[in-house]
Amino acid sequence: HTLTTKPWPLEEAVRRYSLAGVKGVTVWREALAGRDAAAAGQLIRNHGLSVVSLCRGGFFPADTVERRTWAIDENRRCIDEAEALGAPLVVLVCGAVTGQPLAESRKQISDGIAAVLPHAAAARVKLAIEPLHPMYAAERSAVNTVRQARSICRQFHSPWLGIAIDVYHTWWDDRLRADIAACGAEGTLFAFHLCDWRTPTIDFLDDRGLIGEGCIPIRQIRGWIEGAGFSGFNEVEIFSRRLWASDQAQYLEAIKAAYLAHA
Repeated sequence: HTLTTKPWPLEEAVRRYSLAGVKGVTVWREALAGRDAAAAGQLIRNHGLSVVSLCRGGFFPADTVERRTWAIDENRRCIDEAEALGAPLVVLVCGAVTGQPLAESRKQISDGIAAVLPHAAAARVKLAIEPLHPMYAAERSAVNTVRQARSICRQFHSPWLGIAIDVYHTWWDDRLRADIAACGAEGTLFAFHLCDWRTPTIDFLDDRGLIGEGCIPIRQIRGWIEGAGFSGFNEVEIFSRRLWASDQAQYLEAIKAAYLAHA
């Protein structure tokens, strides 16, 4: 993910990833700011990289009709950016409203997806719901388990809607193995994100670890993912102020070494 090496602008990230032997990149919308998405996609492909997905859409719940309408329009813009970029997938961080009942936020998420799914299908861009750890339920996402994401997918039965599983958010769930298998059977396993959970962690957003630096059983979960039929990219997605402050070229080499040793 471009956000993994946040200090690098898109051009440097793409060049460095290519030289390091990386084969695919998920682009965060921040990296596209002020750029032509189609040109950015061509840049990526010219360096021998696949565009894996665009991060991120979602954030559907809001406390007014006007804000919910804006969110839907913004997701349509995100889908258009993905189409221009050549990204086959948009990752959805679904959102929540602090103080609003979770049931209402979840309804607004389903309503928002219903509003944008036809636009995604027309653009031939898939949408992947990413369940977030329950610690984010009040403000970042009211979808907190793979089981909840599967329930939303079953509402629509669309080949354009599926799930992105991030080990950081899901490793604790005792239903994870069964839900991954069910995603495989239901055809909704769209993306797989990797990092690690440091213990103790000092920041629940920006203190993720290199693979093997924490307590997540990454090899085991990867085995479940592949056993469910997933053959896509294993995407390294690390938010870390500690690592962003380091030499990014050395950090990229450390990512490679950690991946090969532990994932």
